[in-house]
Amino acid sequence: MSLSKQSIENLIDLVEIKISTLQVLDREDAREMKYLENCRGELMDMQGTAKPLRKRGRPRAAANDVQATPTHH
Repeated sequence: MSLSKQSIENLIDLVEIKISTLQVLDREDAREMKYLENCRGELMDMQGTAKPLRKRGRPRAAANDVQATPTHH
């Protein structure tokens, strides 16, 4: 069984949402976190990428993109 690229992206998004909301309070939570991180890795392998996908929302400015302006008074 194969999944479409869009389905894999949706599953990765769902796993990342779950990871971001999971509060690790005990060993069981830590095991679930590890499982979810492994799951995300497997999905990314299926997608053919080793780097994280784009994040939703406004992109942060990169340090190299920000030019310092002199503040002489």
